[in-house]
Amino acid sequence: MDRNTLPAVAEELLREIKKAFQETSQGIDTFSSRLKFIFGPSAVPALDLVDQRSVTQVRSPSGRTLYQVLGSSGKLYTCYSSCHFCTCPAFGFSVLQKSESLLCKHILAVYLSQAMGACQELAVSEEQLTNILLAEEEDEG
Repeated sequence: MDRNTLPAVAEELLREIKKAFQETSQGIDTFSSRLKFIFGPSAVPALDLVDQRSVTQVRSPSGRTLYQVLGSSGKLYTCYSSCHFCTCPAFGFSVLQKSESLLCKHILAVYLSQAMGACQELAVSEEQLTNILLAEEEDEG
């Protein structure tokens, strides 16, 4: 599987959730069994993060965007939805190394928050966004 794309079934489910929330604001319960089937053990914790409004879209004036997710441990993780990447250890291990999961709970929470219109929003300067990116690089190094 190309790590830059989700399987079509996952993309379709996220589109259905977005459409349902835009048209009827129906509850996520309608989709919970399919979310669990496709995303496995990441589904329920991701929904909890969405319920807690833990996802923040960080946007600079140039339009560069990233997401920060406040994890259940209280640590802040940076997610890049354009390439399906999260800075958490679970993503590196379960998704990249072992290919056990499609996504970690943080990046799934980003996609669900986008679909449900539940993202917090934070406007930052280009310099602030660069500092966030550099801080992540230092954490990894």
